[in-house]
Amino acid sequence: MTVMKKYIIYPALAIGLMLSSCELVEVENPNLIEDRFLGAKNSSVEWTNGMRRDMSLVVASNTVFTELVSDNYFNNYTSSSKVFDIPQINFFDQDVANIQAGINRLMEMCDYGLTKVLPADQESTLQQKAEITMYKAYGHIVSADLFVGMPAKPLGEVLSPEAHRNAAITLLIEAQPLFTETNDRLVCALLKARAYYGLGKASEARTEATSVLQNPLLLRQVMYGQNSGLNNSFQGNIYTTTGVNPFAPLPRLDFLDPKYFNVDPVAANDQKPIAIAKAEEAYLIIAEAMVSANELSTAKSTLKAMLADCVSKRTVVSLNDKAETRDGGNRKYPLTAMKVKFDAASPEKDGYIYDRQAGNINASLVSGTKVTAAEIDAANTQDALLYLVYLLRQEIFIGEGRRMTDLGIRFPVSQREQLGNTNVKAEHTKAILPAFIPKNMEMDDFDINATTGIVTMKHDMNKVLIQNKTAPEIMPFIN
Repeated sequence: MTVMKKYIIYPALAIGLMLSSCELVEVENPNLIEDRFLGAKNSSVEWTNGMRRDMSLVVASNTVFTELVSDNYFNNYTSSSKVFDIPQINFFDQDVANIQAGINRLMEMCDYGLTKVLPADQESTLQQKAEITMYKAYGHIVSADLFVGMPAKPLGEVLSPEAHRNAAITLLIEAQPLFTETNDRLVCALLKARAYYGLGKASEARTEATSVLQNPLLLRQVMYGQNSGLNNSFQGNIYTTTGVNPFAPLPRLDFLDPKYFNVDPVAANDQKPIAIAKAEEAYLIIAEAMVSANELSTAKSTLKAMLADCVSKRTVVSLNDKAETRDGGNRKYPLTAMKVKFDAASPEKDGYIYDRQAGNINASLVSGTKVTAAEIDAANTQDALLYLVYLLRQEIFIGEGRRMTDLGIRFPVSQREQLGNTNVKAEHTKAILPAFIPKNMEMDDFDINATTGIVTMKHDMNKVLIQNKTAPEIMPFIN
């Protein structure tokens, strides 16, 4: 499928190019005639601004649904997917189709910008080319991270995650030197590290991640609110001033919720950004590579440096969250401070669940964790340290759509794609749910003992990951 020659649908006007790689939206609007747009003054600026907006759309959508699939959040009563929490993922699920369509749209808009819009505009810049190229690489990365396979072009072959990651690396190598700002180049390096990580190439991932630490506070976010005209849809599900917050975190992650919130009474005026690249990931990739190579001492030093030089310096705000009651849904959640056990065999821990009626709480806007330097020092085996790496990944990336990938779960190619693309085979329409993933909503399950004041998780999924570390779906440096 190609963009119509006569009429163009471009993102700066918030109309959207494609619904999926097989469906085209036709808009007969004389203001959007392609010949008038291509080469017009500011066309490259408009297209690049529209690409930023579409990145925000894709990230928000991915975050909502992948957080539900994972053990991070439970959909307590919204009309969003009622089956992802099971987890049950069907190729005919409309949410699966919409997630895929968003990524398809992003990459097709990137292609059109790079091949049509920028070449036709004499005032286009290398910075614009670099930015759009980086967005296309990001599309390949999330295709690899979230799906069993994904077409990269309309009606194209279903590329494997490996092919998507290699394509992303090629694009990032092209984009990186075109940027003039050091931080932009470091973001490219971090995205390359993520792609190499997914490929299981520890040496290459470690090299790229090490270069990122030139800026131990590197942060790239996509924006929402008045500037973009978009809402952070995940924020709307975890925080409202009425306390009717549909998504509830696993109780041992309560201290990290909400990551996104509004202080302005008009929520649309105060929409928090979502990180797509931050230095914490570089530290974690380096540490995981070290642990996998049994370099335990240096891995400990790396993790402690991350806590001291990065996480501890991220913004924390004091938030009045008394409106949060976590009620009105299918599951009852603890409303006062209680101790937690990560599973029935784990020790009791304090400080993970806030009593929000007792006063303001601390809200971490970028990263937070309960893991301490002392715990890192006490981890004296590969498994113990690997456990902490994945616990840190869960806590630090919460609300960023990353946990589902760490659990080894992947979406199938959608039925919508299958019906129009003969390259989609039967194996592409089956989700990946590793055998060790608990079913029947057990990943989100817990027991509250009001007498002892202890909340016990049904499963410690990081412990489950370590017990199954050689499974092919997870831990790329081990396999």
